[in-house]
Amino acid sequence: MLITDCHIHIQPLEMFKPHALALMKAKRADFAQVEEYCKSPRAFLKHLDSIGIDRAVLINYVAPDVIGFTSGVNQFIANYVKEDPKRLIPCGSLHPRYTKDAQADMDEIVRLGIRMIKIHPPHQLLYPNDYLNGVKELEIIYRTAEANGIPIMFHTGTSIFPGARNKFGDPIYVDDVAVDFPRLKILLAHGGRPLWMGTAFFLLRRHKNVYLDISGIPPKTLLNNFPRLEEIAHKTLFGTDWPGPGVPEIEKNVRDFRALPIADAAKQQILSRTALEIWPA
Repeated sequence: MLITDCHIHIQPLEMFKPHALALMKAKRADFAQVEEYCKSPRAFLKHLDSIGIDRAVLINYVAPDVIGFTSGVNQFIANYVKEDPKRLIPCGSLHPRYTKDAQADMDEIVRLGIRMIKIHPPHQLLYPNDYLNGVKELEIIYRTAEANGIPIMFHTGTSIFPGARNKFGDPIYVDDVAVDFPRLKILLAHGGRPLWMGTAFFLLRRHKNVYLDISGIPPKTLLNNFPRLEEIAHKTLFGTDWPGPGVPEIEKNVRDFRALPIADAAKQQILSRTALEIWPA
């Protein structure tokens, strides 16, 4: 079984705004290890080997206002995954307000081999459906991703980083995206935690093209929030959100998930098979 962690933040730390970096350092006793892994794909792959993770989706997004990340994250992660492109899956981004030519920038993302796009509404300070309100760049992003079979991950739920606007984290605004772009695979990162998990569950059941990423949800509380998890296992992906502030080690997340009282087939689906359907090995 090829275990995939669909949500790991390997990012150019030098782009972090000082306050965002200070939060990371304050919340991670292992920050030196995080620094090493962000600089060295070989070291990170060795770590994945040691904890039994076969593949990792490496999350990057453009958010100059809140975090500091520019579109340079795309080239960074494209270069990083060259160490082992079968195991390291690059996630990049485009910010509608920080592009002069959205189509050209999306074409570049496709050329770089980016295999997922991250939209982070609370950090990019927009609603997922703002293409209905004149933000035409979002429509270009979605159309190009849909045409090229590139899934889009939306951060849903809250964020504790300074400057984040949590009103944008309500997943209900993804409903329009799922309706208007029915062939676009959509991942709801964090399942709307902690305020909108019921909304996330509704969207999964309503739309064939919407999936759940359980990263950032402590596995021990997962069934409290999604008691019908087995019913949606075929649309659910395991992820950790490591090394986000306060997120436990990947290995502990896997161990706690395996201990859940659900069928082994559901565990295998979530740990491995759903991700393989989205990103074939």
